Amino acid sequence: MDIHNFLTAQGIKVDHFELIEQALTHSSYANEHGSKADNERLEFMGDAVLQLWSSAQIYPLNLSEGQMTRLRSQLVCESALANYSRQLGLNQYIRLGKGEEHSGGREKDAIIADALEAFLGALFLDQGMLAVDLILRQVITPHLQQAKEIVQGVQLDYKTRLQEVVQADSRRSLVYQLVSEKGPSNAPTFMMNAVVDGLVLGTGSGGSKKAAEQAAAKNAFEKLAK
Repeated sequence: MDIHNFLTAQGIKVDHFELIEQALTHSSYANEHGSKADNERLEFMGDAVLQLWSSAQIYPLNLSEGQMTRLRSQLVCESALANYSRQLGLNQYIRLGKGEEHSGGREKDAIIADALEAFLGALFLDQGMLAVDLILRQVITPHLQQAKEIVQGVQLDYKTRLQEVVQADSRRSLVYQLVSEKGPSNAPTFMMNAVVDGLVLGTGSGGSKKAAEQAAAKNAFEKLAK
């Protein structure tokens, strides 16, 4: 079965098949074949499409803004996207360079997730949101209710909440940095920063480093959730 048959089985007819091929072309393949038509630009488009589609599905669930943010981050994080791609069998159609193929690239979450985003971007550009909906309803919709119940029923700490939001984009990093330690040794006050990609997003204080980290995470999470 090739990608043509896959699309036919999904009930999708595309007008510009070169977009689909580009969506499934990893940079390693493009470099080996002297082509600039890899899937990175389409990945950018697909990420936006995915955020819009998932937000539209989550909005009617009557969750708070913070809960909607957490739910979306769970549904579209890298590991989730990679699992959707495997479920669809999309990873078998990715064009990889020889080196990447030999190093197990076809099973790497980052590559598989990026290819799914690029594929969604290509479908959107060629056929609009209806084609995207046909794909995503198969792999995301079945998880919506369960994920909603988890988000409503489990009170996560702010460090976990912030980590989930950051992990929605695998290229972002989160660290906590000690700003100061004041007061007597038996009752110190710590101040910590929550730093994402080198940018201080939140600051908090507490009687222990862990408490200060929680306060900094809460400060950062509330800013991101607005």
